[in-house]
Amino acid sequence: MPQESPNLNTKSTPQNTFDAIVIGSGISGGWAAKELCDLGMKTLVLERGRNVVHLKDYPTATMKPWEFPHRGQLTEKFLEENPLITKAAGFDETTEHFFIKDKDHPYLQDKPFDWIRGYQVGGKSLIWGRACPRWSHFEFTAPARYGYGIEWPITYDEIAPWYSHVEIFAGICGNRDGLESMPDGEYLPPFEFNCVEKDLQKKIQTKYKDRYMIQGRWAQLTQAKPIHIQQGRSSCQARDLCMRGCPFGGYFSSNSSTLPWALKTGNLTIRPYSVVHSIIYDEKKGKATGVRIIDANTKQTVEYFARIIFVNASAINTNLILLNSTSSRFPNGLGNDNGLLGKYICHHNYRGSLGGTIDGYRDVYYYGRRPAESMMANFRNLHKQDTDFVGGYMAFMGCFRTRENGEMMDEHIGAAYKDAISEAGGWGMYIYMQGETVPKETNHVTLSKTEKDQWGMPLVVTNVGYDDNDEKLLKDFLTQSAEMLDNIGVKNIYQYDNHWAPGRDIHEMGGARMGKDPKTSMLNKWNQMHHCQNVFVTDGACMTSTANQSPSILYMALTARAANHAVEELKKGNL
Repeated sequence: MPQESPNLNTKSTPQNTFDAIVIGSGISGGWAAKELCDLGMKTLVLERGRNVVHLKDYPTATMKPWEFPHRGQLTEKFLEENPLITKAAGFDETTEHFFIKDKDHPYLQDKPFDWIRGYQVGGKSLIWGRACPRWSHFEFTAPARYGYGIEWPITYDEIAPWYSHVEIFAGICGNRDGLESMPDGEYLPPFEFNCVEKDLQKKIQTKYKDRYMIQGRWAQLTQAKPIHIQQGRSSCQARDLCMRGCPFGGYFSSNSSTLPWALKTGNLTIRPYSVVHSIIYDEKKGKATGVRIIDANTKQTVEYFARIIFVNASAINTNLILLNSTSSRFPNGLGNDNGLLGKYICHHNYRGSLGGTIDGYRDVYYYGRRPAESMMANFRNLHKQDTDFVGGYMAFMGCFRTRENGEMMDEHIGAAYKDAISEAGGWGMYIYMQGETVPKETNHVTLSKTEKDQWGMPLVVTNVGYDDNDEKLLKDFLTQSAEMLDNIGVKNIYQYDNHWAPGRDIHEMGGARMGKDPKTSMLNKWNQMHHCQNVFVTDGACMTSTANQSPSILYMALTARAANHAVEELKKGNL
């Protein structure tokens, strides 16, 4: 039934009214707040989790390994109580404070789906991987060209200036490589290859004219510029402790960058502990008028009002909120006239990896704990479909030096053993995939009709799986990569399919996709809902397809573009 709850804040409407409301404070929510506040909008950011303040709330940032009760490891009891979240990349005793606990946030799975979440001001921007390659024109056109998705309503040329806008402010390192399949951006100096990577890059370029191993594009300040110093940030110290929270602001997060910037304008209000229940739709006005929340601590219902609303709760939660935003006009969820809300959920395929050993180089090493990896741009299905699958894959890769394990010694205790295992061993190499998946209506999320969480919200039900295209893409990556490693001299090559469930990639996308036709999409080219145009969705839920590159920098660009358009339209009186 439509939710027609009364306005509980009649007497307090003025102080609960803003120019804009942003739901979520992660990567895209932080950017929405920054742009809207810069443009003079009094903006309320609603975050369901606790407050986290840069520097102040990074309790483990400078702790030594021996200062942790279990040296960073997780206890058996903790693992038993949290079998899902402990699968997350980077999760351990040093970072667990930035992730949810399983029992506090249940959901239902029709098919296995590992929903990784971080509920606090800053969201997952505190624990993200930080890879920031641009999409190319291939990724924006491939779904329509090859018939495995609908047409994107924007082109690479339209989003390119906004890529530049966010790259300069956030601080992205990388090299300008001139690749058509991974366009150059506004980059700080890259992290250098180590000596072995330099040699392997040359070997790959010699043997393969379509494969490019490049210095990765990462949201790390290798060289802080004045714009970053104005934010209170400084250069990355190459500690590789990023997920603890960086006291230097060396990597981009909402907490170190966009939110403090927005606060300085005097236009930002942040309300933590705000579980968004739904978006309020006024049928007489034909638009959304506000957001209904449940206070996470008191369970009290509160309503806030604004002229424009940005939904940036992270893809699955954004779908939950929109599906729960029912009214007489929209009985199946806000803007959901075509019945597609919650459908075409996508993810990235991370299942394949390889590795091996490399002979020689025993007289060289490297300095620092580089918090970045090399990348290999996609070379599949670019100008034409050249495989028996659609889509493509990029890869992350690197070379490292192992440590001797002392196994050949007679005694496994004492000074001699300690000295032996302190010696550097041989060199190794790894490579793992990030593969595109095909948008399918059968991959979807819904709301449970019977089960609710502790705030009375319906539980999300996930139904997302792999298909034959995913298996073919995975097989091709493993085959092609093994051949390549062999041809450049890597020894003892192994291949591995980890069989991860969808979701563990933490790149969930779709459900409220962009498109040109309101019959087949939820949002237009400006990320506005077709049927409720003062509501904008610019997190992963908006994605029309997944491509193969990491998506976060695109979310930032789409958000900045949409926020500027929203304010322009508001000034024209169109919203």
